[in-house]
Amino acid sequence: MRPAYDYGDAVRVIRHLRNDGTFPGRDRGTLLIRRGSTGYVRDVGTFLQDQLIYSVHFVDQDLVVGCREQELQPAEAVWVESRFDTRDKVVASLTLASAGRVLVEAGTPGEVVKVLRGERELIGYHVQFPEANLLQVPESALEPADQSFTATESVA
Repeated sequence: MRPAYDYGDAVRVIRHLRNDGTFPGRDRGTLLIRRGSTGYVRDVGTFLQDQLIYSVHFVDQDLVVGCREQELQPAEAVWVESRFDTRDKVVASLTLASAGRVLVEAGTPGEVVKVLRGERELIGYHVQFPEANLLQVPESALEPADQSFTATESVA
């Protein structure tokens, strides 16, 4: 395993970082760092001998948080903002269909499993809906689970 980042490198976190129980003085699940925040690598270590963990100092929040490599990108890379994040509860704002077959009715709740970012644009999300396979869904077809909507359109 070769680290992608080294001491002093500026990095950006690509998803919200919450306390998984290893951050002292904060309740489990507490939001520590918002996605898009930048920090500086202070140290590189391993966890269970197969995962690289970067100690990143987020200066604006004055916190040092352990981050996995897949949670980081170089700070100078293009940042693609997204409306939703992994584990966010969403609702299909449109009926989702493929080849004329309805997969998910409008109003069906789901959960974001992964944010799909391209180099310069948001591609969409992998969303798990009940009684449906994992679907790749554009942002325009989703609303936060706590908002109401009215829609009759379909996405093919």
